[in-house]
Amino acid sequence: MTSGTNSEQAALWNGPGGRAWVDEQALLDRMLEPFQDLLGAEVAAASPSRVLDVGCGAGSTTLAVARLLGEAGHCTGIDISAPLIEAARLRAERDGVAADFLLADAQEHAFEPASFDMLISRFGVMFFDDPERAFGNLRRAAAPSATLRFVTWRSAAENPFMTTAERAAAPLLPQLPPRAPDGPGQFSLADEGRATRILEQGGWDSISLEPIDVVCTLPERDLIRYVTRLGPLGRIFTEIEEQTRAQVIETVRAAFEPYVHGEVVRVAAAGWMVRARALR
Repeated sequence: MTSGTNSEQAALWNGPGGRAWVDEQALLDRMLEPFQDLLGAEVAAASPSRVLDVGCGAGSTTLAVARLLGEAGHCTGIDISAPLIEAARLRAERDGVAADFLLADAQEHAFEPASFDMLISRFGVMFFDDPERAFGNLRRAAAPSATLRFVTWRSAAENPFMTTAERAAAPLLPQLPPRAPDGPGQFSLADEGRATRILEQGGWDSISLEPIDVVCTLPERDLIRYVTRLGPLGRIFTEIEEQTRAQVIETVRAAFEPYVHGEVVRVAAAGWMVRARALR
């Protein structure tokens, strides 16, 4: 299912990181719904018949697109995380939605050539350790002139909310893992020029990146759970001694105060809508 080249991401998403995303899927889906809606509009405009959702996670976007297509099309989700794929399959069965899910690494998976006429992703394509190879592999799965649409984050500077927890906690946690510039992670496709070059090298054409700015929200009561279970802080939080945990929570909560509006946390989120077409 996974290759040696992408083993670090496989370990992350099949371990505590993947399980945390399963546990928090409802919260995350609510936060990211504005981006999912934008992708849905792209699908509706293209009227595809065979859609691949890359890095589908717990399946929210896959299921939304499957509902949108109805009997006129079909949507398949692919993800490297066994816990997330299991959650996605359970959701599809529970909701009676005709979508299917592949547990596989999209960077390596032997897709049937030219089997999809549209490929989409909601924040699922930033985690390849060899992105040129990954987008080349996805290109082989694309039919001639198939469309590619995905949303990804712009820079950390434009999304300060997403690094607030680690910046606030860093003085208390010298063991906090640093983000690797241009490595797999949330901001790996933030640079417009780099993202364009990667897609070109992967065999994609007619590439454009449109800045999209939306407001995402979550309940204030869920804020601490969100920041201590997900992201760099979430990866080590359970390993911290109890006294330091309390200090971290106090410090981090204070740092998020500018985003708290009564019972709601409101975030200005900055992303790209990336559009491309498979070379003929």
